[in-house]
Amino acid sequence: MRTNYLFYLLIVFWSLMLSCQKIEKVNNNNREIIRLTDQWEFQYNDTLDQQWETVTVPHDWAISMPFDQEVDKQAVIVLEDGERVPKVRTGRTGALPHIGKGFYKKSLYFTQEDQQKKIFIQFDGAMSHAKVYLNKQYVGTWPYGYSSFEFELTPHIQFNQDNLLEVHLENKSLSSRWYPGAGIYREVRIVKTNPIYVKNWGTYITTPQITASKGNVNIKTSLQNRTAQNQNIELIQSIFFKNQRVSTSTKSIKLDQNDNEIEMNLVVDTPQWWSIETPNLYKVITEVVVGDEIVDIYESQFGFRTIEFTNNDGFFLNGKPLKFKGVCLHHDLGPLGAAHNLSAWKHRLLKLKEMGANAIRSTHNPSDPSLVQLADEMGFLFIAEAFDEWEIPKTENGYNTLWHDWAEKDLVALMHRDRNHPSLIMWSIGNEIREQNDPNGAKNAQFLTDIVHREDPTRPSTAGFNNFKGAIKNGLADAVDIPGWNYKPQKYEAFHKDHPEWKMYGSETASTVSSRGEYFFPAKEAKHKIRPNLHSNSFDMDFPNWAQTPDREFKAQEKNDFIMGEFVWTGYDYLGEPTPYNEQWPTKSSYFGIIDLAGIPKDRFYLYKSHWSEEKVLHLLPHWNWKEGQTVSVHCYTNYDKAELFLNGKSLGIRTKDASQLYDSYRLRWDDIVYQKGELKVVALDKKGNILAEEVKYTAGSPVALQVELDRNQVAANGEEVVYATISVVDKEGVLCPRANNLIHFEVKGEGQLRGVGNGDPTSLESFVDHKRKAFNGKCVAILQSSKDAGNIILKVSSDGLESKEITVNTLSLM
Repeated sequence: MRTNYLFYLLIVFWSLMLSCQKIEKVNNNNREIIRLTDQWEFQYNDTLDQQWETVTVPHDWAISMPFDQEVDKQAVIVLEDGERVPKVRTGRTGALPHIGKGFYKKSLYFTQEDQQKKIFIQFDGAMSHAKVYLNKQYVGTWPYGYSSFEFELTPHIQFNQDNLLEVHLENKSLSSRWYPGAGIYREVRIVKTNPIYVKNWGTYITTPQITASKGNVNIKTSLQNRTAQNQNIELIQSIFFKNQRVSTSTKSIKLDQNDNEIEMNLVVDTPQWWSIETPNLYKVITEVVVGDEIVDIYESQFGFRTIEFTNNDGFFLNGKPLKFKGVCLHHDLGPLGAAHNLSAWKHRLLKLKEMGANAIRSTHNPSDPSLVQLADEMGFLFIAEAFDEWEIPKTENGYNTLWHDWAEKDLVALMHRDRNHPSLIMWSIGNEIREQNDPNGAKNAQFLTDIVHREDPTRPSTAGFNNFKGAIKNGLADAVDIPGWNYKPQKYEAFHKDHPEWKMYGSETASTVSSRGEYFFPAKEAKHKIRPNLHSNSFDMDFPNWAQTPDREFKAQEKNDFIMGEFVWTGYDYLGEPTPYNEQWPTKSSYFGIIDLAGIPKDRFYLYKSHWSEEKVLHLLPHWNWKEGQTVSVHCYTNYDKAELFLNGKSLGIRTKDASQLYDSYRLRWDDIVYQKGELKVVALDKKGNILAEEVKYTAGSPVALQVELDRNQVAANGEEVVYATISVVDKEGVLCPRANNLIHFEVKGEGQLRGVGNGDPTSLESFVDHKRKAFNGKCVAILQSSKDAGNIILKVSSDGLESKEITVNTLSLM
């Protein structure tokens, strides 16, 4: 809280200094923002004899509880998977006890001086059916667990004393088809303003004209006057780039007691463009002045960029063609559950950036607001998705129960919250909506598209369609501005021929399934079959009956310039939807991810990196611990054109990329290799046979020691930053033991704690919060979290019979 207060004082001082360059004003203790993180009390399912637990928000009540196959067991027909009869699914929503009621309470103190304020509470999201009370008085409700919302507390406050804030939540069974999380899983804030203030999400910033020399900025500001009379005010709006004011304007206005929207136009000379490579961001500081007093200061963000969607040449950013190299992302953080953590999300996006990804589709619901903020800062394009369901249900208690009363409110809330972000390029109004099969389904699609056009005419509407026949026949594909196609690379050319005016992209692609470090021979393209160990092939050639391999989408994208790019299902594994093992137990998390649930890249990471990134890639698979004489497939994911394979120094032949053959276009393959232990080496060659790079796989011996790799060794001492420590089981030469499943113990000392553990195994039922974890195929992960005190976090990892390892993370003071 101290850091936020100091930051607030700096903003106030900065704003005063800027405004006094124009006219002397006095700050009158304006907007105050207080994050509500610590000292919440929580109770699960209203058990009368249960003790209230002290928790920190964001909080996911289910992530620390045991897995149970009976939790939200669903006997359903999943039409999207091609099913025609009901099947019992156990791990569909993650098999954690998120079903039920959660009760939160917290004491809030408001001073006598606060009586002059308007006081609001803001939630970035609460799962779900939130009801808010203050001093036992009902404040308001918002049922959609993914929406951000605000309620005013002022009428219910008892000043100069403690106030009881209560939040009641309820997750119903049969309401989701993945793990939704449970609890107040995103941030909560108290906001105090003077009676004249900028409303929440109260600026709408557009850049109607941009040239190299000049950027026009249009700002519409929603102001509220809660005084007893009309008020004469000055509205001062200043634009800053890298803390330097680059433009300012002032307008005198008379505010009545209704909502007031004020429009102002500013000009910025030589604007710095926002792009993937240079994500330049500008700030708008809005000051509301009454007489000689600044009564409110409101900060917004935007960027200068242009977007263009074409029917023949694809997508253009700032006038330059750009293919979406995108991934779809669910909202959970694996071992951390759905509880939001900014540094964990940044860690994830850094890995995606390393892979060459440049775009994100939030699936299938509004993301935490910080995700699109990180996209702004790190240079990702962003599709914000609102719904997975409209009127026609996929799940009995899903969004269909809210549709009529809440669809417009939820979509408007998402748009008003996120529409200033330069990374955001499209509004997705739905995913695989079952109205595709409804002759009247276009009515709902048009209803939502009309809202998009009304609230933000600068961006198009889109949706992800999997039922192309129904979407086209029943008019849904025409009701959105840009149809997205889920798993239809073989249809791109036909769509373009029949509808040459359409602008299109792959809204969901591949859905290849794999388990990190699990290999099955021979490596060949196939619809996934059920295997006794409940794993999928890490050669990235397994897929459900409605999906395909990455290679097939790569080829379709290259052949068709009119396709704007793809969004792979998915960037990371997520809790729930353990396709293809929907009926088997124990399975509780997906196999779709390019990166596993614990954050460890699968082989597929390097396949995408070799195709998407500018960095040279030479990745050899599988590992080299097999039975003597066994026939093994060997693949190399690479963007080199030619390579030679050696086994214990003997050449097994040269392979060259062949664009006429699908799987030889993006990977080099040696099939039917007879295994011998020792050294397997691949050498990349140029056209003259000169060596460019090499990678080696060694046969590992018995496990001897543990190695620890940190994603970073310094973090802020703020009680929230996390560090990912990847632990590997190695032999005496330091070679990864690829089948090791040793039980690893974690001991944490110093200024931090163990926040979570994982190993990426979709079949593991081990606790995410225990101080031990089995390695899965030689690796597991410990997630450390800083305290609020500077110093060191010391992690010791140990396992019976292995050399232990100790490693230190520095936690730095924010002062």
